[in-house]
This record gives sequence, C-alpha cells and structure tokens, in this order.
Amino acid sequence: MTNAPPVEEKPYKILFEGARCFGAGKCAEVAENWGMDLSTGLGSPKTYFLDDDELPENVRAAEVCPAKKDAGVIHVVDRRTGEEIAPNPDGDGTLSLG
Repeated sequence: MTNAPPVEEKPYKILFEGARCFGAGKCAEVAENWGMDLSTGLGSPKTYFLDDDELPENVRAAEVCPAKKDAGVIHVVDRRTGEEIAPNPDGDGTLSLG
C-alpha cells in the first residue's frame, strides 16, 4: 500500500466501500474520524490508517453503519494479521469485503 504509515505506528486500516454508502451519517455521529461530504451526501473517513487510540471509535462506526447489510461497508482491518476486526459478521477474522 503506497503512502501508508509504518505498521508499528498505525497498525489498523479502514477499507471503505464508498459506493455502497447511502449517507445515513451514523458513522459521523459516533466517530471523529468520519464526516459527511456535503457535495456527495456520503460519509468518508479523514484517515484510513489508525493507531490503538483511534481504533474503538472506528470499530463503533463500522458497527452502527446501517449500510452494513450483508457483510458491511466499513471494514476495520489489523494490518499485522490481515484479520477483520469490524464489523466482522462471521467472527472468524476473515475479510468480509466481497
């Protein structure tokens, strides 16, 4: 991944399926990292790489997103293992991104 910070500094990443977002804004309500783009009406993260302090709010954003039908549109992944942390619908750590 180009322009990614070192894994040691930011061990988590967000994979966001923006095309499946429908602009409910729940992510922005629970996480400082998420905002609503006024030009598109869709959510978007301010950063895609997270440290331990930023992890909980971004996990919450993935969990509250109503566009998570099926496997989810906000995925939080551990860069060290490749395992999905949220929304983790199967609970086995595999990436639910289709």
